[in-house]
Amino acid sequence: MSLAGRTATPRAQPIAVRSGGFGGVEGLVRYLRDERIDVLIDATHPFAAQMSRNAIAAASITGTPLLAVERPAWERQPGDDWTLVPDMASAVAALGEKPCIVFSVGSLAVPELLAAPQHTYIVRLIDMPAMASELPNIKFVQGRGPFTAEDDIRLFQCRRIEVVLAKNSGGHATASKIQAARTLKLPVIMVERPFVPPRPAVPAAEYAMIWLIRHHNGSMLRGV
Repeated sequence: MSLAGRTATPRAQPIAVRSGGFGGVEGLVRYLRDERIDVLIDATHPFAAQMSRNAIAAASITGTPLLAVERPAWERQPGDDWTLVPDMASAVAALGEKPCIVFSVGSLAVPELLAAPQHTYIVRLIDMPAMASELPNIKFVQGRGPFTAEDDIRLFQCRRIEVVLAKNSGGHATASKIQAARTLKLPVIMVERPFVPPRPAVPAAEYAMIWLIRHHNGSMLRGV
């Protein structure tokens, strides 16, 4: 398993783990060849588009079978008040000029928030930032999912959240903020997923395991 290396204390895994980037497509090609990788499963975050594009290119160059695990995106439900935007810069612009209290997630979004310093930001992170932010009104909440809707309803009420800023990552671990916003009738500015070229994909890890077993059995029959 390869991790991006952004979390200081990732959950322990029962398999070999490496951390950090590969050095672009060339670095990933070199790694696949040096480690004699037979298959490549891209289970990155839906917004890690550059890594996914690199995986597609490296798999093509090396002839490595590739499968992506693409968890389904969240879909608007009755009672949701969503504004769809293409990227974080557009999301921050959609907050408007009037100061409000915004809930957001992840350290990678913080630089974009600098474009609208009039708002108060409550940002949930796995690891607290090493340096103070330039934003005058930002507060960090440390936590690691999965969270429940009840957790986030309490958090939103306690912090008097008025707007939720979210990336459509899908999945269950952080869907709680969307459920909480629905319950509290809060508007959500939803960043749509970046484009990734088409590739073979399944919606969950268990399907990837079925694919892996079939690939292994097929290789054994072919004597590979």
